[in-house]
Amino acid sequence: MIPDDIKERLEKQHYKLCGNHSAVQICGWTKKSLLDKDSCYKQKFYGIKSHKCCQMTPALNCQNRCTHCWRAIELNFPFQKKADSPIKIINECVIARKKLLSGFGGNKKINRKKFADAQIPGSFAISLFGEPTFYPKLAELIKELRKQKKISFLVTNGLLPEKILELKNKNLLPTQLYISLLYPDEKIFRKVTNNTEKNSWKKYNETLDIVKKLNTRTVIRLTLIKDLNMEKEMLLNYSELIRKASPLFIEIKSYMALGFSKKRLGHEKSPSHKEIRDYAKKLLKSLSEYSFINEQEDSKVVLLGKDKSRAKIQENEI
Repeated sequence: MIPDDIKERLEKQHYKLCGNHSAVQICGWTKKSLLDKDSCYKQKFYGIKSHKCCQMTPALNCQNRCTHCWRAIELNFPFQKKADSPIKIINECVIARKKLLSGFGGNKKINRKKFADAQIPGSFAISLFGEPTFYPKLAELIKELRKQKKISFLVTNGLLPEKILELKNKNLLPTQLYISLLYPDEKIFRKVTNNTEKNSWKKYNETLDIVKKLNTRTVIRLTLIKDLNMEKEMLLNYSELIRKASPLFIEIKSYMALGFSKKRLGHEKSPSHKEIRDYAKKLLKSLSEYSFINEQEDSKVVLLGKDKSRAKIQENEI
């Protein structure tokens, strides 16, 4: 079970806890989309409908304590030995998400058609909080989402390469797999993640080697933080790590001062969109197989890729 003190803090932050180790939350972009104000860059880049996206996690714990993370990094706790079933997690997330959405129903500015459509999610962003590869039945979760014709976006820190191999060997990879990249070398890796596990940097590189062999949509998400991981001399190391994984896409994104990270880093550590675009251009000089595909200024993110025609997700990729 989730410790009571952690449960209380998460609920105050508008998370809805599901079962013994999962949670769901309404993304700010979902709220904006329901008001016809804006949509997430994932909609612009990949065709994901922001109002139908379920932002959730099957594992609230993580082996890292990253300085840029919006969650309270002191909330780490061991994963429970008894794991909930994938169907229980999905069903409870859908029910909890409906309850969270119900609060928007009385807003006269809400797009009523979108609001009705949003009740049943079309995609699951498995990335909300913690490290989802800790969930022992992750392959079965993706299998169930695939069975229900749901798009699955899995974001991982890459420190459990054996879990990515399991997904590969079972042919149960998500629609799109993200590997987070915030470190050009082990020194910065330790500084950003506060990870003290002896072999963690080695494991991360093992994951990059595996990613290259995966038959699914793959993305390296490079999150940049001022005065920490975006110096010019780091570009070469970044390009080498990216080439090792050879992802279909690269997202270059600004650190955003959200949640608890505001106390650790603050808004001054968040690069402007121009700085992100400029860094992307410099990175492209050493990655000739990639080209500029898209950008979204208010999210401060640029998309690079090998094949622009593959950006939007097709029915046969779900």
